[in-house]
Amino acid sequence: MFGRKKRKGAEQDEVEETTKAPARAAEDPWEKLDASKDWREDGPFDISEVDLDADDVERLDFGALIFTPFEGMGMQLQINQQTNSVQAVLVNSGQSAIEVALFAAPSQSSLMRQVRDDMIRSTEQSGGEVTLAEGPFGTEIRRVLPLQDKDGKRAYHISRTWFAEGPGWLLRGVLMGQAGMAKNLEGPAELLYEFFSNIVVNRDESPHVPGHVIEMEIPEQIGITKQQ
Repeated sequence: MFGRKKRKGAEQDEVEETTKAPARAAEDPWEKLDASKDWREDGPFDISEVDLDADDVERLDFGALIFTPFEGMGMQLQINQQTNSVQAVLVNSGQSAIEVALFAAPSQSSLMRQVRDDMIRSTEQSGGEVTLAEGPFGTEIRRVLPLQDKDGKRAYHISRTWFAEGPGWLLRGVLMGQAGMAKNLEGPAELLYEFFSNIVVNRDESPHVPGHVIEMEIPEQIGITKQQ
């Protein structure tokens, strides 16, 4: 794997803790959890934290995000038709998938609490259920959203959402399928966890409003299905 430059952080055993999503409080325990350690000690990484020339691993360079592919990996792109740029990447393996997107974030403060509160609010307004848990990157958001299947019958979309914050950016990964229903990193979620951890963020210096999607470029060496 690529060479890593020295950065602060301490290893800490992961202990899962779950609870129903609480109302916003003066001291948010989940905000406290996110600030309790360096959750990116083992990735995802900022481009300033790694040396990609330290190995000969073939990677997929999407500009703002650099991926390390794995055997059997499938990929689809969500394209902005006005700019022809990539807004999100869906990576799948078997019956599991992870949707990855990058957002602008403040350089001196965290965007996580606002994003988390917005997700809780929108889920509840849609008649869904949301639960918070300690995940591999801090607070993990687990959602169950009601929907209709192709036959018009009631169904549910189950997902787990990971976030990683770096200098001026917020990386989001939404686990779906079997990995979205798993409660830990074993089984179908393990490979996607490794994929997410190995992502390198190469955010440019352009100013963006916090929460704005940072679009990616389509690598020339691959042919991928585009999602409109």
